[in-house]
Amino acid sequence: MPEIHEIIIVGAGLSGLSAAHFLGQSVPDQDILILEQDDRPGGAVRSFREEGYLAEWGPHGFLDNNPASRALLRETGLERIAQKAPLGSFVRYVCHGGRLVQLPQKPQALLTTPLLSPLGKLRLLGDLFKKPRLEEQSVGQWAAYRFGPEVLPLVDAAITGTFAGDYERLSIDGVMPGVRALEKEAGSVLKGLLQKKKGAGAGTLPAMTSFPLGMEQLITTLATGANILYHQPVRAITRQDDAWEIQTETKTHRAATVILALPVNAALALLAAHAPPLAALPTASIATVALGFSDTAQVPFGFGYLAPEREKRFAMGALFSTHMFPGRAPQGKVLLEALVGGRRHPERLELSDEVLVGRIYDDLRQLLPLPEPPCFSRVLRGPSAIPQLEMGYPALLAWKDSLEQRLDGLHLCGFGWEGIGMNDMMKTAKTVADRILHRASDKQQQAEVRPVYF
Repeated sequence: MPEIHEIIIVGAGLSGLSAAHFLGQSVPDQDILILEQDDRPGGAVRSFREEGYLAEWGPHGFLDNNPASRALLRETGLERIAQKAPLGSFVRYVCHGGRLVQLPQKPQALLTTPLLSPLGKLRLLGDLFKKPRLEEQSVGQWAAYRFGPEVLPLVDAAITGTFAGDYERLSIDGVMPGVRALEKEAGSVLKGLLQKKKGAGAGTLPAMTSFPLGMEQLITTLATGANILYHQPVRAITRQDDAWEIQTETKTHRAATVILALPVNAALALLAAHAPPLAALPTASIATVALGFSDTAQVPFGFGYLAPEREKRFAMGALFSTHMFPGRAPQGKVLLEALVGGRRHPERLELSDEVLVGRIYDDLRQLLPLPEPPCFSRVLRGPSAIPQLEMGYPALLAWKDSLEQRLDGLHLCGFGWEGIGMNDMMKTAKTVADRILHRASDKQQQAEVRPVYF
């Protein structure tokens, strides 16, 4: 006999735990079961602690500009202990011509930045006169057309820092649907942004958010009290009469409502019978190389830096972790977290830990005053890969929306659906919870215009 529950959530990552939280906030006695294939919750969100250092296997934080994530922190009490690194106070750098150059913090700073030539700065205004191209384009094609080819290294840095991806492969309609909608509606991006700002007060820049015990503290808080069965990989999901049956290796579970809170490719494998337009999305894997130095290391203040591909650096960039949040290194030490691999260079992940540490250190000391070798090093090779929202991704989202319309009680969220950021996952989880609780209409929501903060 199947085990029956009101709601079954497949996946105890951030999406699944967030959906369970929002459902439980509204109906505390809701019968919710979470099935998780691993022996721990959190998926890609995992913190590393050793010898007084605190680093991250996966995401290093999220911005505090999303209503869903703010609600989640408020309702769990985590807002009282959250650590904040405001973007308005922290410098960001990009590698340019073999040295670190500060990214412009404000639009007017574009006038003096060495990252663009005078002609390149003037070309930015060409966006006002470029009619939107309606066909799907790569991020690189779109940016070069609207703002000129000189912006491509900056675009590359932004894409590297977000997706570890290739801007010539990623779809602009998948990566920035809100900006695309604004462009089509107003005739140009700049016109659309100016129209949106009319009548609005001057906004403040958001802050990067983490916690004293790292990002995993968010996961352990959400998982506390949740009904989670571990070591339960789902093998099949089928519709039987008026309910869904979920088959694991050992048992069959049954529920009227199912949330597949899985990374996009895992969800697609379970839904292959419903003919998705893509069998799987490409992915990018990265390793975090955590390096501890004595405080003789002269690390400039700020979040860190990113390196466009044309700079031919070994690392995609590095986070200046001890500047961002307190408690990331022992007294008298500093921590840098360098990122390597990504969509363009998966072969670098085949190197041994020793070789990776050596190559990263050689790369970093060409950009930063590091008079001594690292006194601590660890290579964190997480099992999760980053879904790449490449050409064809918008068609996959349209298929998802159609599927949820046709199949009553089935909802999809997770890593790679509607974005890859932590805010994306918490926001989509709340949308799914609200739809279940209120039987809300599945009308397409207006795409959000999300700024690029590097």
